[in-house]
Amino acid sequence: MRCIKIRDRIVGEGMPVFIVAEISANHLGDFNLAIRTIKAAKEVGVDAVKLQTYTPDTITIDVKNDYFRIKEGTLWDGLYLYDLYKKAHMPWEWHPKLFEFARELGLIIFSTPFDKSAVDFLEELDTPCYKIASFEITDIPLIEYVASKGKPVIISTGIATLSDIDDAVSACRRLGNDQIVLLKCVSEYPTPFEDSNLRTIPNMRETFNVLVGLSDHTLGISVPIAATTLGAVLIEKHFILDRSLGGPDSAFSLEPSEFKMMVQAIREVEKALGEVRYELTEKQKEMRKFARSLFVVKDVKKGETFTEKNVRSIRPGYGLHPKYLKEVLGRRARRDIRKGEPLSWDMID
Repeated sequence: MRCIKIRDRIVGEGMPVFIVAEISANHLGDFNLAIRTIKAAKEVGVDAVKLQTYTPDTITIDVKNDYFRIKEGTLWDGLYLYDLYKKAHMPWEWHPKLFEFARELGLIIFSTPFDKSAVDFLEELDTPCYKIASFEITDIPLIEYVASKGKPVIISTGIATLSDIDDAVSACRRLGNDQIVLLKCVSEYPTPFEDSNLRTIPNMRETFNVLVGLSDHTLGISVPIAATTLGAVLIEKHFILDRSLGGPDSAFSLEPSEFKMMVQAIREVEKALGEVRYELTEKQKEMRKFARSLFVVKDVKKGETFTEKNVRSIRPGYGLHPKYLKEVLGRRARRDIRKGEPLSWDMID
């Protein structure tokens, strides 16, 4: 059974799903809002919160030509990359306080680095793991540097081809790090349900021999719940206090009440999935009394022949198993039997 350890949590097959609230840009540049968001995440029952660690200059450059203008039919069309990241980034000076606050609440907190300087910074904060964002999956030098820290590496595959995923996984393993969780992800914001293709989850697990989870951008909670049934060990979803606050990621983020419903549903599904088991519970054993069995349904005199008119398979289950009906028919009664008596072998000659 594959497992990894993130701080004090075992994440893997047969373990509770590791649920992550992605804060992303939903702090809106307000430290107190970030604090309140983390507190709310704790209240809805998540296991971890995740930040993003970059500055506009560590993720792109400030150039206003057409290469850097967003125009792919996204929520952010018309913006230049530098301006979007300047608006969305979380100040690095907040990180130590947010890490401390989350840990005081009993939450695991980690982040997505976008360059080596962010990795070094997060190492100082003793991050328990790293997340590689979908658009960085092709940055093999960055993945190698992250993997070299010897901590679990969670990799989103939102824009990745099969070969991109193979390159990223191989990069980690070259550095001796096999603590890998791939996340099925679609980099469409929001993601149409028909593009989710959740059946990829078990295939990804078999193809790369790693743990697999889901980073979800659909609207609502049905996709994460479905992913749980397919073996996802980690669910990541964007979290916001109130979508009316706006912001770059608000449209595909869940509010606290929705996130809480998702967490509860995933926990219920985990219980329902259980294990491969054919043994009956004690309650099921009791309920077998209401199964069908062979009863005498018409008074039978001693020596009289059993026929389909006086013996039938009916509920409840106190008589002989119905599979013996053919064996009983044509034989004779050893004694008088009243209608409504369960048939047993000692009644049969």
